[in-house]
Amino acid sequence: MPDPKLLECFPAPSDTPFIIEHVNEEFTSTCPKTGHPDFGRIILRYQPAKVCVELKSLKLYHQSFRNEGIFYEAVTNRMRDDLAVAMKPAWMQVITEWKGRGGIHSRITATSGPVPPEWARG
Repeated sequence: MPDPKLLECFPAPSDTPFIIEHVNEEFTSTCPKTGHPDFGRIILRYQPAKVCVELKSLKLYHQSFRNEGIFYEAVTNRMRDDLAVAMKPAWMQVITEWKGRGGIHSRITATSGPVPPEWARG
């Protein structure tokens, strides 16, 4: 079961706005219809307000989805919601890119806060 309690944060090193981007190339969850693994790439972009997410905790949080039967759209929105609660960023964008199945490749984007135009395309 995805566990947002795994997320740890530390104080942002600057009050001046800056952007952080973390990419997980090896995300795995489970298809709730077939039980087969779904493989994806997770892109997290955010502007910290006060805190940043600690990477080991983010990795453990991502791994908590591994055996969860969950649709792509739910993964993306769940991550956005959990990370928004943990960090309260000025803005955030979670993009999930899923390996093709049956000739269909999926990309889901969920945001929190106003995304600057230069980051809106992903």
